[in-house]
Amino acid sequence: MTIPTITLNNGVEMPQLGFGVFQVPNDETEAAVTAALEAGYRSIDTAAVYGNEAGVGRALAKSGIAREELFITTKLWNADHEQPVAAYEKSLDLLGLDHVDLYLIHWPTPARDLYVGAWQGLEELYAAGRTRAIGVSNFLPEHLDRIVALGGTVPAVNQIELHPALQQRATAAADERLGVATEAWSPLAQGAMLENPAITAIADRLGRTAAQVILRWHLQQGRIVIPKSVTPSRIAQNIDVFGFELTDADLAAIDALESDGRTGPDPAEFNAA
Repeated sequence: MTIPTITLNNGVEMPQLGFGVFQVPNDETEAAVTAALEAGYRSIDTAAVYGNEAGVGRALAKSGIAREELFITTKLWNADHEQPVAAYEKSLDLLGLDHVDLYLIHWPTPARDLYVGAWQGLEELYAAGRTRAIGVSNFLPEHLDRIVALGGTVPAVNQIELHPALQQRATAAADERLGVATEAWSPLAQGAMLENPAITAIADRLGRTAAQVILRWHLQQGRIVIPKSVTPSRIAQNIDVFGFELTDADLAAIDALESDGRTGPDPAEFNAA
């Protein structure tokens, strides 16, 4: 199976479909990532705060897959905005890697106002060749503009909550304006959209699952997407989304489901350390 790639703004190729491990306990992560790798995923997304980087690392080490075939993302937690290089080192140790392919600031935490300094730390790592790309997560247009106004590196990726019930049009438009790839976390709204009648009607017509239809909607709109599951059959189903296409009418029907159905924190207000 060949997964399409997105060319990031620095020329790095990133698989358009990856596997996320948010909320997967560390002791279950190795099995989940192993199942994902066996199903054909090569992009794995974790974060320091998930507490499962070690589990990801164990799965990678045992997989026998060459490092250059993998695309590994992790994220800088809020409490470490003032020490991003040290936090990166810790993540590498847990993952058992000498670099990750994409390192993201996990949240801007605007009230703490430390994300600009954190970004400059990521720029140091990137300039030293220690990570192939750097980016952000949960950044709103005003946070992106402030980073870009520094005149240095433009984030390669902005990973945001995005699904049919929360389409983040303003942030996605800002990403496009700045040349930043949009990556969707919680792409299935943590399952909340899987029984939506508009989506199940399309799924029934195509002989596909509701999850496959939603993932296809993301892919056809050019987004990077990282579904998460710990069930091997669903892990395999979620990567089996390249043998069909949605029509323009299907895409429009899903586009019409916007309802501000946020499942995670609001980045404008989330300031946990």
